[in-house]
Amino acid sequence: MATQKIKVICAMSGGIDSSVSAALLKKAGFDVVGIFIKFWSDCDESYRVGLNKNRCCSAESENRARKIARILNIPFYILDLQKEFKEKIVDSFLDGYKKGITPNPCVICNKEIKFGLLLEKALGLGADFVATGHYAVKNEKSCLSGRQAKIKNQNYRILTSADDLKDQTYFLHKLSQKQLKHILFPVGEYTKPQVRKLAKKFKLPVLETPESQEVCFIPGETEVFLKKYLKEKPGDIVNLQGNKLGEHSGLWFYTIGQRKGIGLPGGPYYVVKKDLKKNDLIVTKDEKNLEQKEVIFENPNWISGQEPNFPLKVEAKIRYRHPLAPALISKTGKEGIFKAVFKDPQRAVTPGQSIVFYNAKVEEKGRREVLGGGTIVR
Repeated sequence: MATQKIKVICAMSGGIDSSVSAALLKKAGFDVVGIFIKFWSDCDESYRVGLNKNRCCSAESENRARKIARILNIPFYILDLQKEFKEKIVDSFLDGYKKGITPNPCVICNKEIKFGLLLEKALGLGADFVATGHYAVKNEKSCLSGRQAKIKNQNYRILTSADDLKDQTYFLHKLSQKQLKHILFPVGEYTKPQVRKLAKKFKLPVLETPESQEVCFIPGETEVFLKKYLKEKPGDIVNLQGNKLGEHSGLWFYTIGQRKGIGLPGGPYYVVKKDLKKNDLIVTKDEKNLEQKEVIFENPNWISGQEPNFPLKVEAKIRYRHPLAPALISKTGKEGIFKAVFKDPQRAVTPGQSIVFYNAKVEEKGRREVLGGGTIVR
């Protein structure tokens, strides 16, 4: 009796990583269906020509994804999530800036859109998994075989990928056990150069495809985008002693650690804090004032589904490209509020960004397990 193929919905952006993911799944024997997601795109003509689109879901990307699906001989569909993306990601992003924080929309998009709405629709269509081109490794070796097999109840883990430079586990720390049960990361076991070789081997016309930008819905400079949607609210620029040095146009147009665009003579100056009550932008000339060991964060998600014992020794990072650093996590006594004390000072800790925790123990092949993460409060 023939076994049934496992059905996988592969999110295809038209880029090299998702295209190779679909090819690897097809080769492994999965029943693969390509899905191109339409995100919200700001098409206002006030932007310069060539910038007024979301690269992740442009017409060029859609055509390229459709072409890849034809080459792989897999079904291809379009899922329109523009309204949901605008409400859950873009509006939340703008609201965060209004509150004086610097949000991380990619983290929320993975939880709410790619592994939220897409996964929900995929399961509703009878699919077993959703696959993406993320550089991450899931402990289950499901992508080795596309034949139906009994999935044992187990604790699903996320491990860092084979490519340290491209690793995207930072953006996946909000995923749950329920979501991970139905997720595959086909390229997580490969480095970027290896993925390029695979694209060539599979004869996929994606080698010249540009890398995706971090915030896909911002066509140019973040400041330009913010100024279009957020009104100016002038206030004072002051130093740490409270002395006025100049004026700013709105606290939401600045982020912690920012050096360029402050507009003060005799610099450089760095943004060290934002006082929302006084509407003051606080700056410093001394970069050491940007360093601190203690980070307060809230409502962490633990990928295992269970809160660990505290205090907990981890390796942590406070932004995507930031190196891992030893830290000790503990509770503060306030519900949902925790703190991480780093061994060495961290530069420009930014409220709204994610602090992500990795197991201090290095596993086989130099990989680390992602334990979870939270949102930085201060």
